Amino acid sequence: MTPAEILSTDLAEVAQQLRAKEEPFAFATIVRTAGTTAAKPGAKALLSADGTILHGWLGGGCTRGAVKRAALEALHSGTPQLISVAPEDLLAEKGVTAGDEVDGTKFARNGCPSRGTVDIFIEPCLPMPQLVVMGSSPVALALNNLAPQFHWANASVLPPTPEPASSTVIVIATQGQGDLDALKQALAANPKHIAFVGSSKKFSNLANKLEDAGLPRDQIDQIKAPAGLDIGAVTPEEIALSILAELVSVRRRTTEPQDV
Repeated sequence: MTPAEILSTDLAEVAQQLRAKEEPFAFATIVRTAGTTAAKPGAKALLSADGTILHGWLGGGCTRGAVKRAALEALHSGTPQLISVAPEDLLAEKGVTAGDEVDGTKFARNGCPSRGTVDIFIEPCLPMPQLVVMGSSPVALALNNLAPQFHWANASVLPPTPEPASSTVIVIATQGQGDLDALKQALAANPKHIAFVGSSKKFSNLANKLEDAGLPRDQIDQIKAPAGLDIGAVTPEEIALSILAELVSVRRRTTEPQDV
């Protein structure tokens, strides 16, 4: 639970409804004001995936456009945003223009007659990334046991459509029990990342069979094999740990979701 939810029961209820539907959203909190402003520090709002205010209040329309843009950026990047909405002459005094970012603060122009300044912190809340483990091998079981501790949502079902699943990764740990079929299914699901538990030599043979079956070579080459970082892992639990370490690296290199 975030600080915003602790202070507002209504916000917490709306947030819980969105979590239950696994929909992304964001909290916005006014942290500082100067001059004449409708809303004051501590005012909060909950924003939908398209930047629309679902609950709460941040003042009039003077900040709405800047808040929406910042919310969309926060949800896209997975990182919080701090925006300062101020009159153009005050921006000029600071030596910045609308759209500039200095020391982590992004500036936006306030064109309203009130000529106040409002600083707003926006915190994205994204569904947990999904890990699909294919197989029932000891490594697969170890992965399913360890994954929740690293904030992955376990799933045994592949994404239902061939559209790119930006937060889904697939680990194939069939280890000799239907490897080729599992690889075909994983490629058809078009996830963010696919890893195969097995030796490079074994995967090379499977890759040739996939190509013979008509799958594009560039798509096959995107599969990480063998799965995991080279940490000298031996036991199923150690192999699972090496795979999760690699998946954390994949996740942090792109979007960094805030677990909800």
